Amino acid sequence: MSTPVISGDGIFSHIFIGAADLQKSVAFYEAALGALGIKNLGPFNNGWVLFGREKPAFIIARPGNGEAPSSNGVTIGFAAATPAEVDAFHAAGLAAGGIDEGQPGARGHLPGGYAAYLRDPAGNKVCSYTFV
Repeated sequence: MSTPVISGDGIFSHIFIGAADLQKSVAFYEAALGALGIKNLGPFNNGWVLFGREKPAFIIARPGNGEAPSSNGVTIGFAAATPAEVDAFHAAGLAAGGIDEGQPGARGHLPGGYAAYLRDPAGNKVCSYTFV
């Protein structure tokens, strides 16, 4: 049996984002998502890079239309098991070229929420959340 290209979670089949510089974006996500136990599962198709824990669910590639990636107004949240994982996600992402969009800490609008926000090298907004 072959590994599915996308796994989904009952709501999403996958998330696909564009990267202006695929190598920089892959390095950023290897670091930031690696802190959450999410791995680079390798290349697929025409320059796609797949990420997931056991099955691919997050894909990075140059936009298919050849234009610059654009995701203004979109935020992708990655689940963390603990506040320490959120902290590690943020620190690893910054070290790998990300830009701070919100330091790790409690989020008053969500009871028990603890999160951190980053912009990846292509400008996509990502975060990691856990609830304590």
